[in-house]
Amino acid sequence: MSKPQFWQPNADQQAAADPRLRAPSAQRNRDAIRAVLRDILPSSGLVLEIASGSGEHAVHFAEALPGLTFQPSDPSPDAAASIAAWTAESGLGNIRSPLIIDATAPDWPLEAADAILCINMIHIAPWAAAEGLFRQAARLLKPGRPLYLYGPYRRPGRALEPGNIAFDESLRSRDSAWGLRESDAVAALGAANGFSDPDIVEMPANNLSVIFRKA
Repeated sequence: MSKPQFWQPNADQQAAADPRLRAPSAQRNRDAIRAVLRDILPSSGLVLEIASGSGEHAVHFAEALPGLTFQPSDPSPDAAASIAAWTAESGLGNIRSPLIIDATAPDWPLEAADAILCINMIHIAPWAAAEGLFRQAARLLKPGRPLYLYGPYRRPGRALEPGNIAFDESLRSRDSAWGLRESDAVAALGAANGFSDPDIVEMPANNLSVIFRKA
């Protein structure tokens, strides 16, 4: 399962064979996400990021949270190359080499994590990706450790914002298995895999931080 490439090459990327990719959304949301992560992540340990995309988030968070080690991952080899290039440019020592991980795979090449991040994935992937994410998170996380999701959601009793209506329609036109997820359905999936009810933090541009903890 590969997430579509919502990133852009650098202006000189083709001429210079620069593998770094740029995700405009990462530039817009990284500071707001980092502010939430400061409050919910442990002070030390291993943070696994699923669907890391360009790798810009991992570098931004690792720079701000030096006590943590970040393990980026993505199903795309192009994304993995970008992550490695951004990491090398940063000079940071608390980012591991990227792993190739498909969220739907029955096994992930990791035995444990102290936190898991998944930003803008579950609406741009089949529902099986969300199922795989929670299944593996239940295996990797100890009680009390966080699983952090970020993105737009449908919420009960609330009209979907015009921008998110258009985004949802665009996603479904590309693949009928994609689309904004019902927050209640995601919470139910968490409960079925041994997670507590999520804490929800309102974010800019009608996005949410949804924080589960292993029960």
